[in-house]
Amino acid sequence: MAAEGHGHSPIEQFEIRELVPINLFGIDASLTNSGAYMLIALGLIFSFLYFSTGGRSLVPTRLQSISEILYEFIASTVRENVGAKGMQFFPLVFSLFIFVLVLNLLGMIPIPGVTFTVTSHIAVTATLALLVISIVIIYGLYKHGIGFFGIFVPSGVPPALLPLLIPIEIISFISRPISLSVRLFANMLAGHIALKIFAGFIGLLLGGGIWALLAPLPLALTVALTALEVLVAVLQAYVFAVLTCIYLSDAVHGAH
Repeated sequence: MAAEGHGHSPIEQFEIRELVPINLFGIDASLTNSGAYMLIALGLIFSFLYFSTGGRSLVPTRLQSISEILYEFIASTVRENVGAKGMQFFPLVFSLFIFVLVLNLLGMIPIPGVTFTVTSHIAVTATLALLVISIVIIYGLYKHGIGFFGIFVPSGVPPALLPLLIPIEIISFISRPISLSVRLFANMLAGHIALKIFAGFIGLLLGGGIWALLAPLPLALTVALTALEVLVAVLQAYVFAVLTCIYLSDAVHGAH
């Protein structure tokens, strides 16, 4: 069920609301604000890539230049962390990067009662992380067979230490999707809560008589935090892409 708003709580901006009720054979498939934002993100990404690459020329337009910079940026990230063989996963890494980036930036647009940050929900980030780790396991087993599990056996380690180190390596591998999802979710959640709190201080001070003189302080902090949040939005999309490449490296190269 959709959550209802509760005043001006900093948590209100994260509530999932039902926009279009849809029931398919007893299954609730209603369109929520989270789903709507994801559809908007996909529409923006498709439009940008279509118009920036549809009429390629030797002298690139501004959109084409941005598109080529993004392509080379992610391509070099894949080559550096996975190697030339990892370029087969370029579409996956590029798609994850630009999808997370657009969702993060859309959540920065201040529209009262409408603004929603999809990546501030652990369900979304966990789904993306599970997608990544599932591909790593499936491709690793496809390419290396049972030898893929050799990644849990550190090379050059004395046999006597293996009973201790192998469980640690397994736990480390299992924790990858957890850290991948929580890192993105926590950064976006904490940043937006801080922005909401400082923005609320501005309204309170402006309505408090002489205290209005202090309003520029939270205003300045809000502006600074907004700039920082934009940086975090871009950085977290990049970190998500880099960690995806690092995990894919195990699937491509196997145990060393």
